[in-house]
Amino acid sequence: MKPSAFAYARPRALREVLALLERHGDDAKLLAGGQSLLASLNMRLSAPGILVDIGAIPGLDGIALKGRTLAIGARVTHRAIERSELVAQHVPLLAQAAPHIAHIAIRNAGTLGGSLAMADPAAEWPACCVALQATIVVASKKGKRRIAAGEFFKDLYTTALGAGEMITAVEFQRARKDERHVFLELVRRRGDYAIVGLAARARFARKALSEVQLVYLGVGVKPEPAKAAMAALEGKAADEAAVRAAQAALDSDLSPSADLYTSADAKRHMARVLLARAVAALAG
Repeated sequence: MKPSAFAYARPRALREVLALLERHGDDAKLLAGGQSLLASLNMRLSAPGILVDIGAIPGLDGIALKGRTLAIGARVTHRAIERSELVAQHVPLLAQAAPHIAHIAIRNAGTLGGSLAMADPAAEWPACCVALQATIVVASKKGKRRIAAGEFFKDLYTTALGAGEMITAVEFQRARKDERHVFLELVRRRGDYAIVGLAARARFARKALSEVQLVYLGVGVKPEPAKAAMAALEGKAADEAAVRAAQAALDSDLSPSADLYTSADAKRHMARVLLARAVAALAG
């Protein structure tokens, strides 16, 4: 199947992109890596009137450390994040998650901003951003605004982006010395979307966990923070009793739905397994 007819624009400045978004509204779609968009066009799941290619816009493809903040441009590819020494040093959760994204050919083209705007609940970046309490920077003709990642993902493929807005960057706080990051997921085949995944972060000092963040992917319509499980681990030693308590708490945190291949009960079991592995890694 081929896509419906559409117009195409490749502006050279951000202000031109924003003007096109304002003028065309929901009839416009942004094209960056195109790894999700082009497939949806070919299957006619999406039929925009105009594609706005942002590949020539300067300032969207950098990774820069500014004080305690690591800023990553919206057009930075998954592969660039995977290979970045700055990311590995200051936001290791992203470096751990990147190799799980599809295959290298897709990581070479797909972008951070595109993944976040798509808001697929089984994608890695949304869960990582929530676990890291990242800030998503968006722009429109009215100016810029910053949205906490925990408030950005609203529902299935639905975000807090307003009319005429686009993501320009994501800001992450540098990891502290006693902070540890772990990313885990279970898949049927390498490169598939996760059946269940977990982005985890915590401080570990004096043999106790604190500021625990556990955010699941693949178990709901958006990234799912396991708040009760996090509370069960907060201030506790990373021992068997704490893990069991946190696993029991997951029943109130997660309500996964069955899919074509995996039952809801199987997903709950996988979530518990990943939690135990994550705690062991955080305290290891």
